[in-house]
Amino acid sequence: MTTGKKKRMSMLDSLAAAGGPSATAGGSMMSTNRALRAARDAVDSHHVWELDPDAITNLRIEDRLAPGDVADLIESIETSGQTVPILVRRDPSDADRYLLVYGRRRLEAIRHSNKVSKVRALVASMDDDSAVRAQITENMARRDLTFIERAIFARELIESGFGNQSQVAEVLTVTKSSVSMAMAILDAVGVDLARAIGPAPNIGRPRWDDLGRALTETDVDPAQLIAVAERVHTDASIAVIDGRGNDPQETSTAAFEAVMKALPASPTPARTAAKPARKKPRALTLDGEKTGSIRRTAKGVQIDLAEGAFADWVEAEAQDLIADLHARWLQRSEDQ
Repeated sequence: MTTGKKKRMSMLDSLAAAGGPSATAGGSMMSTNRALRAARDAVDSHHVWELDPDAITNLRIEDRLAPGDVADLIESIETSGQTVPILVRRDPSDADRYLLVYGRRRLEAIRHSNKVSKVRALVASMDDDSAVRAQITENMARRDLTFIERAIFARELIESGFGNQSQVAEVLTVTKSSVSMAMAILDAVGVDLARAIGPAPNIGRPRWDDLGRALTETDVDPAQLIAVAERVHTDASIAVIDGRGNDPQETSTAAFEAVMKALPASPTPARTAAKPARKKPRALTLDGEKTGSIRRTAKGVQIDLAEGAFADWVEAEAQDLIADLHARWLQRSEDQ
């Protein structure tokens, strides 16, 4: 941003904060406040500003496991200029700073450039929720998130307080059940191992599910598998240094395959003369109406609840509910 433009914006901010020349005229002050802020937002949204990269903070939830090297982008920007502006919003706690909405690689490239000192940016007026939605829309327009990226992103959105599974599913344009399933698989695989492997664009839900099941059925130390994945990425980095080239997407797929090969064989259950007959599920009812079913399987007890608000609540409170049931079972055993 040029010195003159920055002064004009600072004047608008100062006037808006002071409420105009008369701080005692309540209605007039509020009206002036709104008008000045509207004028500032209009100026922001219709101009491409040149900002100091160090005045921009990146607090976004990362939605990419492998954002990629920016060396190629630095060369492109230094040769041809920054053709596509990044998007930022004003930092509500500091009028002289901005928060990044999207354009992380472009921002990082200019920060590391020896020739370009300013980043071209659009300044938008939006809240946290709108910023996350804009980030998702822009990134998914360039490349769809892979299955594991979507699972990790969904988990972090929920843990950050963005919304529940239904709201996250809406912004990711998927079904709630797919979000629930993705996070269940992520829990089985482990976030650390998933990040060590990377986005693996050629690996879909079924194979990540296979990995999660294998980890559940074996006693392998996840740290060993993380080391396997990291070794694949290290070898790929060495190949780049040696001039042999490397595709980060293919590398993460290779890391997944290496982890699968490193898994010990699942224990084989002892053969029996005859398989026990499957028990039919028993209906679960609430107020006389069927709400789900329960049945005993070879692996344990399976409870199915009909989709709805109650099922959502049970899913969210599952850990506390099972702990409460276990405590009641222990008490029952002590009373007998």
